[in-house]
Amino acid sequence: MELSERFIRQFEKEGFTNVYEWQDSAGTVYPEHAHKGKVSLFVTDGSITFDFSAEKREVTAGQRFDVPVGVKHSAMVGPEGWIVIVGEEIEGDA
Repeated sequence: MELSERFIRQFEKEGFTNVYEWQDSAGTVYPEHAHKGKVSLFVTDGSITFDFSAEKREVTAGQRFDVPVGVKHSAMVGPEGWIVIVGEEIEGDA
């Protein structure tokens, strides 16, 4: 089974109601926002750096990251772009 399929199944097993694959090109910026429900990411290719004002956190291929609920952050996709499996508790929250 492909790695992305495994994470899709894992997120579904954890009760995420919306699970999908997403990708962005290098340098894509997500402006400051917060999530109302649980959002988990598994990066299959590339990287993204989250900025939580007091700290930055880079998440690279092969890593999972559970985004803290209600915590404001921004993010920038790394120099090679990224492909990610997203699990959302609330559809459209990511």
